Amino acid sequence: MQTIYKFPKSIIMNYSLLKEVIKLIEGFESHNASGNYSHDVRGFKEWIYNGMGKKGKKVYKKEPEWEGKDKGRTVESVISTLIVHMNRYARSYSKSAIYGSDFSTQDEFIYLINLQAMGPMTKMELIKKNLHDKPTGMQIIARLIQQGWVSQQDSSTDKRSIIIRISSKGQKILEQQMGKIRQATKIVTGDLSEDEKMELVRLLNKLDKFHHQIFTQNFGSSELLEKVTTEYLPTAN
Repeated sequence: MQTIYKFPKSIIMNYSLLKEVIKLIEGFESHNASGNYSHDVRGFKEWIYNGMGKKGKKVYKKEPEWEGKDKGRTVESVISTLIVHMNRYARSYSKSAIYGSDFSTQDEFIYLINLQAMGPMTKMELIKKNLHDKPTGMQIIARLIQQGWVSQQDSSTDKRSIIIRISSKGQKILEQQMGKIRQATKIVTGDLSEDEKMELVRLLNKLDKFHHQIFTQNFGSSELLEKVTTEYLPTAN
């Protein structure tokens, strides 16, 4: 006589749950083809938190309001304007952070911070880190050298390049001002929660990745808009 095995009811229920989880993971892999989230458990959890409700149904957040929306002002216009505003706000706080110090501009302490955090590099590497053109970057570096905040020497691998590094004097002046610099950067994030800060970092990183690949191509002003529109922007289906 054949013996019929009966699985416990709890195992059957768990198996049903497993199937739902697998379907959810498949949905995540499908929606994350563009790499908006990291391809790991953390990215999976962020995806669920940001858009998935009960039974895997999309939860659409209420669309925000903005000035001029009722007159046809686009969301792209608002984002562009707000980014410009944020840059101006940040610069005003940075200006306050270096008030009364030997720093002339925020670019000077940003260059020093880069050298402090990333170590010695060539002049052009430092300039590119800060997305400056060569003449502007060279003026900033010349000021740092004049102040004795950086030292320079010929590269051992490329005689055409000069390696610069932060000096002890540069480290000292930077440390003296770091308290106010940290205070300024904290103010810039305003009253955002930790979750909102993480989401903003994710979105800004995505935007930075998109624009950096274009910036490094050094397109001329006469062709920039057309090049980006035809070669980089996604086409509507």
